[in-house]
Amino acid sequence: MRGHRTAMGVLLTVGALLTGALSATAATAAAPATTPAPGARSVGPAEQREARTFWTAERMRGATPLDLVLTPRAARQLKTPKPDGAPTTVAPTRVAPTAFPQPGGPWTVGGAVVKTSGRVFFTMQGRTASCSGNAVTSQNASTVITAGHCVKYQGTWHTNWVFVPGYDNGQAPYGQWTASKTLTTPQWEASEDINHDIGAAVVAPLDGQKLTAVTGAQGIQFNGGYNKRMYAFGFPAASPYDGSKLIHCSGNSSKDWLFSQDHSLGCNMTGGSSGGPWFTGFDETAGTGLQVSVNSFGYVFLPNRMFGPYFGNEAKALYDKAQAS
Repeated sequence: MRGHRTAMGVLLTVGALLTGALSATAATAAAPATTPAPGARSVGPAEQREARTFWTAERMRGATPLDLVLTPRAARQLKTPKPDGAPTTVAPTRVAPTAFPQPGGPWTVGGAVVKTSGRVFFTMQGRTASCSGNAVTSQNASTVITAGHCVKYQGTWHTNWVFVPGYDNGQAPYGQWTASKTLTTPQWEASEDINHDIGAAVVAPLDGQKLTAVTGAQGIQFNGGYNKRMYAFGFPAASPYDGSKLIHCSGNSSKDWLFSQDHSLGCNMTGGSSGGPWFTGFDETAGTGLQVSVNSFGYVFLPNRMFGPYFGNEAKALYDKAQAS
């Protein structure tokens, strides 16, 4: 994503938040509203085999970075429901500490984040495209968190979906992991509501191993609040970046003061970084933290500022469905 340019000329229109239905019994009053189930697409064995062979180094280098930019007109249509719920945290997998980095720019220090984060590649409407993603702690040891538009966009689920942790200029040092299922929030699936631009993928085993046994995993937190120090990571591939390196931004976040309920962070990452993780409580020596958002979008009138969805109850429901798959 990027706040001041787009590789696609996207004008994003978003709709209203879906609401759960009320149910009642003969003996009691109406029950609380239920959360709609996350949307999901299962990927069969034949498509998984095709994806494994499709993504050559040349195709990965040539994939178009996916980018979302909101114009003033689109932004005014946003709905801003209030997040609620008690904080929920899943602890990260720890790794050995490394030296402190300099803030901003390429991440050169190492630590767990260089293995848990990676590029996401897929076919969208007949052409190759890219985003970013991150492996998180999960029951199935196979869950990747990304942006909603990195699994489904303009009414169509992406195909040939793979996650390449630790991507290195066309190389896949920890393998290419094909999706057996991709998922998104019901709000993104129904109307591409930017407040819920969150996606997930369950990846198939590779060479007899599950994803986080190879890459490790980051923790994840829901309903953690706003206005915290954040670290954002991704593989921006639109100029001035080329997708070959893991880039990071860090600083104090705030709540979007304009149109959405999203987190806001000063950052100049460009298209292709969408879906990359935002961490709170990030340990610079270990490269671990609690993921609380993803790179999502920018406003065309606010260059060098990035926005990411709040991980509330809907994100928790998505994560729970993914990790149980």
